[in-house]
Amino acid sequence: MTEHVAVEADVSATFRAAHDLDFLSVRTPLLTSAFFVRSLPARLARKPSPRLPELRMFADPSSAGLPGWLVLGEVPPREIAFGAVGKFWQTDIEWRDVPLDRFAAFDEPGWGKIGCHFLIRPNGSGRSVLSYECRTATTDPQSRRKMLRYWWLIRPFVGHIMRATVRTIAATAGHGT
Repeated sequence: MTEHVAVEADVSATFRAAHDLDFLSVRTPLLTSAFFVRSLPARLARKPSPRLPELRMFADPSSAGLPGWLVLGEVPPREIAFGAVGKFWQTDIEWRDVPLDRFAAFDEPGWGKIGCHFLIRPNGSGRSVLSYECRTATTDPQSRRKMLRYWWLIRPFVGHIMRATVRTIAATAGHGT
């Protein structure tokens, strides 16, 4: 999936806003509801859920700071890539930490991979276009079937989250913060 937004800020400001994004600042009523529903199984099982004050993907260049997620690379001020390995289709997602040098070739059966990136391009004087692309892959046919069923259910929500994310970055960049 890919989402795009025109940003009333130059490439450098948009890159900084994407790089410094607190993913917990991306809010819409649907997003809040979706995360609540996603957490229900853990809540009903009375499993404690971690309360994060912020969620910044790029705070530490060697890691995204979350299990399974890692920074795949950056080309300042144009592109930031990040990804994860996990079993996304499970009620409690199982994440797998994979070293950066093994991410692309990782093929252990039973897993899925997500690759995402922010791409910023100039769009006239003091403006830019921000694109957010996410791709998925699985490591075996059984995981692919599970991922396809899961994707059928969550695809509309993923699109909503991606649109809300690019809008949040655009608003931040446009305000110069």
